[in-house]
Amino acid sequence: MLPGRRASRVGDLLLREIADLLMTKVKDPRVKKTTVTGISLSTDLRYAKVFYSLIGDEQEILEAQKGLESATGFIKREIGLRMDLKYVPDIAFRHDRSLAEGDYMEKLLQKLKTEEPSGPET
Repeated sequence: MLPGRRASRVGDLLLREIADLLMTKVKDPRVKKTTVTGISLSTDLRYAKVFYSLIGDEQEILEAQKGLESATGFIKREIGLRMDLKYVPDIAFRHDRSLAEGDYMEKLLQKLKTEEPSGPET
């Protein structure tokens, strides 16, 4: 088996469980608009960085981060009950800015497409 292959499979399952917990069990209104986008799991399966996205201003992102951090203990306990792992990984939530950057780039491209060329035509 390739190194890191198990971490990838466990990470996918872990991400699915965390997304389900955030949608169904976590009652904090600060985390309701978040979307879980990815996970980075260490090869020894002890540490997990969970990436989330949220379209909003900086204040909303900070509030969501606080909500996710306060729910980390609950999520970790539920993961321990739902998954058969030797160690439940320590979870750290990180904001993923890629969706907001992609949205910004899309708007720039649309703006360029609608602008008329200003140079002499050849």
